[in-house]
Order: sequence, then C-alpha cells, then structure tokens
Amino acid sequence: MMRLRSALALAASLLAASVPLATSGLAQDYPSRPVKVIVPFGAGGPADVTARQIGNILQETLGQPFVVENRTGAGGVIGTQEAIKSPADGYTLLMMSNTQTANESLVPQRKYELMRDLVPIAPVNYSDLVIVVHPSVQAKTLQEFVALAKSQPGKLNYASSGQGTPYHMAGELFKAMAGIDLVHVPYKGAGPAVTDVLGGQVPVLFAVPGTAIPHINAGKFRAIGITGDARFKSLPSVPTFAEQGIQGVDGTIIIGFVAPTKMPRSIVTQLYDTLAKVLATSEVTDKLNDFGLTVVAADPERSAKLLADETALWAKVVKSAGVKLE
Repeated sequence: MMRLRSALALAASLLAASVPLATSGLAQDYPSRPVKVIVPFGAGGPADVTARQIGNILQETLGQPFVVENRTGAGGVIGTQEAIKSPADGYTLLMMSNTQTANESLVPQRKYELMRDLVPIAPVNYSDLVIVVHPSVQAKTLQEFVALAKSQPGKLNYASSGQGTPYHMAGELFKAMAGIDLVHVPYKGAGPAVTDVLGGQVPVLFAVPGTAIPHINAGKFRAIGITGDARFKSLPSVPTFAEQGIQGVDGTIIIGFVAPTKMPRSIVTQLYDTLAKVLATSEVTDKLNDFGLTVVAADPERSAKLLADETALWAKVVKSAGVKLE
C-alpha cells in the first residue's frame, strides 16, 4: 500500500508540475459525436460524481457531449463487461475504480480480464476512507467499537456500495486486523447504503469523506477512524486506524478512465493529454476536493503499472484475509 501511495504522490507531483505531454499524431477529428461514459456504480458515489464533473468540462473542451450512463450490478462487473463489448473507437469509456482490480481475485466467473481487455487512460483521483457509525451505536472510538463487536460476534453489520468495492475490502481488512466478526451488507451503490445507515437499519459504513461529512456535521453519523496515514483536514479530530492501534487497514479508493483495449493509441494519448490539462484546473480540483477526493493523473504507462500493482495487492488481501463474496 505504501508503494501505491508513492505512485499516486508521484503522479500528483507530475500533474502539478505541468509536465509537457506528447501530442504528435493525435486523432484531430476526435470526437466527432457524443462520447458515452459508463459508470458501473450507482448515482451519487465518487465514480459517478467524478464522471459527471469531468465529463462536463471535457464537453466544453472537446466540443461534444460526454454522456454518463450508470450500469450497476455485480460489484461493477456488469458495467465493465458492457464497456469491454463496445466498439474500441473512443466513443465508449469506462469510469472504473479499484473495485475492478479486487474483482480480478474475487469474481473468477467474470467474462473478462482487466489488463487484457481494457487500456488505461489515466487515474483522476483517490481518497482514503472514513468509518462511521449510526449515533445509536454505543462506541465513540475505534477501540470501543472493537470491544463492542467482540462482545457481539456476528451481530453487527456494516454496509458497502457493493461487493469488491474499496469499502467492502476495507471492512474485511478491519475484521482481519482487529479480530472481529462483522456481517457485510452490500448495496447497489453508495446512495442506498448511506440511506440505510442514516435510518439505523445498518450501523456501520466505510465511505469517502465527501459522502460522510455532511451527515457527520449534522450529527447523523459518528466518525471513529480514518484508513489513511494522516487525518483529514476536514475531520481533524478523527484519528487514523494506526493512531488507535490497528495497523493494516489502509483502504484507498482510486478512480480513473479506461477503454476497450483496441482503442487507437492516438485517441488514448489525446484523452490523456486533455484530461491532464482539465485536472490541472482549479475548477475541477476544487469540486473534487470538496468531495474529499485528491486529484491525480498518470500517463497510460504509469496507469497500467498502477493497475497491475493494485491487482496484485488485492489478490494478496483476498487470500490473507479470506475474503469471499456473499
């Protein structure tokens, strides 16, 4: 995970430095019609928010609509398969997260291979996660929650936006590292998961800060831990897992653009070139930062290495933590 963070930090520094990009031999007539962006997750989550905000600016920049379509189901597998089956002409893109890298180990029956069937364009943002509980839960710290869970093995549930998502994987890491037994309740997107935790039907949730902070500030969620190695600026009083004595729960969500693998290299380069410039604007960085996402861009070669490293990382986690789909 530290190697992952180093790679993301390097990509962010390259973006900030506005490194010149190769632009020779680009498809100058692309796009000549609307581009579809498949989001294989529900509306309102970080992938959906990212796709819509960046899609609007890509539309202004490239002169054609970037139309977001949510194709949910099977932890992102359904939307991913639809994108892979689409023509590799640059007019269907996929907004993926590292859910897909976990699915390489979790979903053996899927009809695709990530590194074989998709070509990376660029990651665009990442975020650590916050664990929140419903106010009815009698725990104000992570240690108190662990003690509560140990006193009620298998009785407490935690919600996620779907199987194989970073929220699910963070929950399974938490169970393994803390030695507790929680029951995973997967939803079809962040929206319904948040709704049920707000209503008290499920007591625990891992989330990106942008999803959770409004409810934390309103007193409807209680934040008890951060998965990263530093506290959130927007939640300065909430300590990390490591600060509270629980190591190894280092969940991170990464979101980026990919496309069917045979898409012309000239279009891959043009899209990366455009994305890097878009991501360097304050209009985008401010909006994504407000949602708790850190903007980052890596060229297609670094993106491919990042995907391969993430796939290997989650394969080890799945095996060591014994993660299985319900």
